[in-house]
Amino acid sequence: MDITKVTLRPVAMNKVCAIASIVIDDEFVIHDLRVVNGDKGVFVAMPSRKLPSGEFRDICHPINSDARQMIQDAVLAEFEAEGGVTAFNGVAAAAAS
Repeated sequence: MDITKVTLRPVAMNKVCAIASIVIDDEFVIHDLRVVNGDKGVFVAMPSRKLPSGEFRDICHPINSDARQMIQDAVLAEFEAEGGVTAFNGVAAAAAS
């Protein structure tokens, strides 16, 4: 599996800095991954849906830790290349004004 494209857009939602989309093998796209600036650092959260019970459940997710790490590494590398937390928080704040 190769992640062939990563796109990011800044958002201002609590600890979420950006929403990402990835393309796998130039054939399959996953939208709405969240780049979160958490208490222990920046990480990638999978797309999820809120259930009637109030819980959230992932819509899609990697089956093993190697695939999860590959996705996280690709998204965070692009996130850092585009300026990281400071850049994305600044753009999102400016857009919200």
